[in-house]
Amino acid sequence: MESKVSEGGLNVTLTIRLLMHGKEVGSIIGKKGETVKKMREESAARINISEGNCPERIVTITGPTDAIFKAFAMIAYKFEEDIINSMSNSPATSKPPVTLRLVVPASQCGSLIGKGGSKIKEIRESTGAQVQVAGDMLPNSTERAVTISGTPDAIIQCVKQICVVMLESPPKGATIPYRPKPASTPVIFAGGQAYTIQGQYAIPHPDQLTKLHQLAMQQTPFPPLGQTNPAFPGEKLPLHSSEEAQNLMGQSSGLDASPPASTHELTIPNDLIGCIIGRQGTKINEIRQMSGAQIKIANATEGSSERQITITGTPANISLAQYLINARLTSEVTGMGAL
Repeated sequence: MESKVSEGGLNVTLTIRLLMHGKEVGSIIGKKGETVKKMREESAARINISEGNCPERIVTITGPTDAIFKAFAMIAYKFEEDIINSMSNSPATSKPPVTLRLVVPASQCGSLIGKGGSKIKEIRESTGAQVQVAGDMLPNSTERAVTISGTPDAIIQCVKQICVVMLESPPKGATIPYRPKPASTPVIFAGGQAYTIQGQYAIPHPDQLTKLHQLAMQQTPFPPLGQTNPAFPGEKLPLHSSEEAQNLMGQSSGLDASPPASTHELTIPNDLIGCIIGRQGTKINEIRQMSGAQIKIANATEGSSERQITITGTPANISLAQYLINARLTSEVTGMGAL
């Protein structure tokens, strides 16, 4: 590789990840993939778009820095074109800015913000783009979203400066990349096996959930907190069709077909709530994702040594959430550490 110096530092290979909504991805791909093909050819950057029927997708751009800047320029101008087109049909007079969301390892965000916010302020002032670094990490990852908005030119200048910072301070430690969650795929339990619905078929689910389900069906190791719901209804139901399976989980699009969501409340001692919430909410988010239930933790009330947890969902979701909460508590109480 020639080591010629290009704008924004040495011409090294870089990878930049972008988070996009389905509509934005559609715009980048274009009719029969023509737009993305043109972008790949003209910028010479590798542009990969994550698979899946997710509401969000990851667009990965890899290549020498100048190829990345070209690809970014093409994306920014394409988004501006979309804004102009959508405005021709709307009464809005002021043109909204182009907005892109980068996904950056959290360990690099400190360098990007700078001491007392000095670096991010400098980038904003010198490029004219708005830059915001999310306070929280993206779910199940060690990455944060960095939102850039402004004119296409401001965005390109801004990305150049961000690339320089990222090259100067590489990520520390291992990075867990953010993977968008598919549009909620229902999980069904039947005959002690977990299945996910894909199209018209029920596909056996990875072992982890099946094991959890089997454990949950046995006696929970921790005395249940408050009254428990009966174990998963539909335990021995054979699967006939994806529609029926979806009805079981209350995920069917037909509103009247879904079983009513019920609510269950638990009280947890204040000193144990931390092990359920986890660092920056990681554990509670895991429990929410694995169980499919909504879980709300009430704020601490003065003078009370307990916190209220409200679990909402189908009976199956609730009992799995309860099992996972109990398992966290057991591991904390018995000193087994993280589950």
